[in-house]
Amino acid sequence: MAPLLANLIPRGSQFDPAITSNEFRVQWFHPSDVFSVLLILGGDVVARALAQLAGGGLTPITFSFGWVAYSVSTLVSAVGENKLMPQSPDCKCMVINGKSGYIRENSSWIIGRIVRDFDEWSDQKTKDKTDDILDKKWKEMKAKKSDAKKPTRAGLVVTIYKPSEKRPAGVGERDIIYWSGLLILIVQLGVAAIPCGLFGDWGILLITVCGNALAIATGLLPQWKKEKWACRTKSKQTYILTRGNGSQHAIVILGNENGLNLEDLASGQSNIDVSAKTVTRLILLILSTLWVLLLIVAAGLQKNTWFLLAIGAIGIAQNVFVAGWNRRPESFGIPLDFVEVFGKPEVMGTLFEVEENYEGLGRSMLDEFYPGKLRPDEITKWADFENREAQAQSKARQVESPQAQAKATVDEDSE
Repeated sequence: MAPLLANLIPRGSQFDPAITSNEFRVQWFHPSDVFSVLLILGGDVVARALAQLAGGGLTPITFSFGWVAYSVSTLVSAVGENKLMPQSPDCKCMVINGKSGYIRENSSWIIGRIVRDFDEWSDQKTKDKTDDILDKKWKEMKAKKSDAKKPTRAGLVVTIYKPSEKRPAGVGERDIIYWSGLLILIVQLGVAAIPCGLFGDWGILLITVCGNALAIATGLLPQWKKEKWACRTKSKQTYILTRGNGSQHAIVILGNENGLNLEDLASGQSNIDVSAKTVTRLILLILSTLWVLLLIVAAGLQKNTWFLLAIGAIGIAQNVFVAGWNRRPESFGIPLDFVEVFGKPEVMGTLFEVEENYEGLGRSMLDEFYPGKLRPDEITKWADFENREAQAQSKARQVESPQAQAKATVDEDSE
C-alpha cells in the first residue's frame, strides 16, 4: 500500500510540513505587515474623536490604527463636500424656537452630543424631578394593576438653563477627555523608547513620533473651529433642545448676550459659508501623502513589531474613549447655568406649568409634544393664556407710548 501512495502522491525534496508551523511561529514572534493593515481600519473612530476635541487649538488626538483611512476619506470630503466635521450627528434631535415654535431638524454634531449626554450632565434637581414623576406614575399604574412594573418614561421634564455670563461661548473647556490625550501620548513615546534603549531599534520611536505629529497637525487646522461653531453669537432668542415627541426631557436655553444662535448651529454648515479653502485642501493633501508614506515605512519593520502593535492598541483605545465618552456642554463651547426645572406626570400639565412661568414658551412646545386634539378644558386654558399675554403686551405698549412722546419732545427742544 505504501508504494502505491508514494506513486499517487509523489513527494519532492521541498515537502516539509514544518515550514508552515515555522512561519506561524515567526509571525507571532515578529508580526509583519499587521500594523500596516490596521492603519487602514477604523477611520470612523478617528473622525469621531477629532469631532469631539478639534477646534480649540492643540488637539491631543493620539497616533493609532485607522489614521491612514481617515486621512484619505477626509481629503475626499474636503474636496467634494468642502467640510471636515461629520455631516450628520450621532443623536437625532431638534431645535425649537421658544418664541415662534418653529422646529428645525438638527445637523450639528455638538448639539446632538449635548442632547445625547443630557442624562449624565443634567442638574441633580432634574434627576430628582424625573424620579419623582416616575414614582407618581408608578403609583397610578399600581392602583389599576398591582403587579405593574415601574415605567422608564412618564410625562415631560423641562429644564431651564441660561448661557453662562462668566464663561465665553464658542470656546471648548478642557476636560478629562482632553487631558487623556496628552497622557497617552507620553505613554506611547515611553513604549516606543523601550526597543530603542534595549536593542538600538529606533525605527518604532521614529514612526510613533511622526504619527503623533501628523495626528496633532490634523487637529490644528483652523477649519475645525470655523465649522464647529458655524453660527452667529450674542443671540437673545430662547431655544428648546429635545429628541421630540415621546422623549422624557426638553432642554430650554434662555436668550442673553452670551448665547449662540442655536438655530444657525442646528442647520449645519449650510447657513454660513464655511467651505474648506484651497489652503486647507492643500494641507490635507500633504498630510494624506505623509500618512501613506508612513504606512509604507511601517510595513518595512520586521523586528520588535509587538511594540508597534501595543502603541497602536493604546492609541485606538484612547480614540474610542474620546469618541464615545459623554461630555458637558461647556466642553463643546456652550456653557450653561441651571435655572429651574418643571415636570408633571402628564405632558399637558408640564406645558401649562412652563407657560405660567415663561410666557409663550409652553405654547411653542405644544404642537411637538401634544399633537393630538385638545379637550375643551385645555382649549379654554390656552385661550386664557393668550388673553393674558395680549393684555400684557397692550399694557407694555401703553407704557412705552408716553415715554416715546416725551423723548420726541426732548429731541424737538434740543433742535
